[in-house]
Amino acid sequence: MSTNPLLEKNAFDRLEVSLRKIKENSELFILKDEHGCVMLTTDEEDGIPVWPEAELALLWATDEWSQCEAMRLSVDDFLSKWAPGMSQDDLMVMVCPVPGEEGEVIEPGDFAQQIG
Repeated sequence: MSTNPLLEKNAFDRLEVSLRKIKENSELFILKDEHGCVMLTTDEEDGIPVWPEAELALLWATDEWSQCEAMRLSVDDFLSKWAPGMSQDDLMVMVCPVPGEEGEVIEPGDFAQQIG
């Protein structure tokens, strides 16, 4: 099994690489199950984790999320539907968390500007 190079990076570096890949590929991934998309809570924020690759998203699909699958979102869909809805619901974007380490937390509007 190949090890993704992003697993070796800190949260800020994962953010930089993730933003670049999401822009290049015009897609990002979330995890979802029959109840909807996976949400995470940090000390201060609630948010939706996003990843630049399905493979990275699936690393998070363990334990209580083992039934989840990676769902592709186009950048256009994220910008037109998800970002406004997340802002309205006070949800943050949690970029590329990996097992054992949370991702950078960004406002949906800021994230949208960087990938749009």
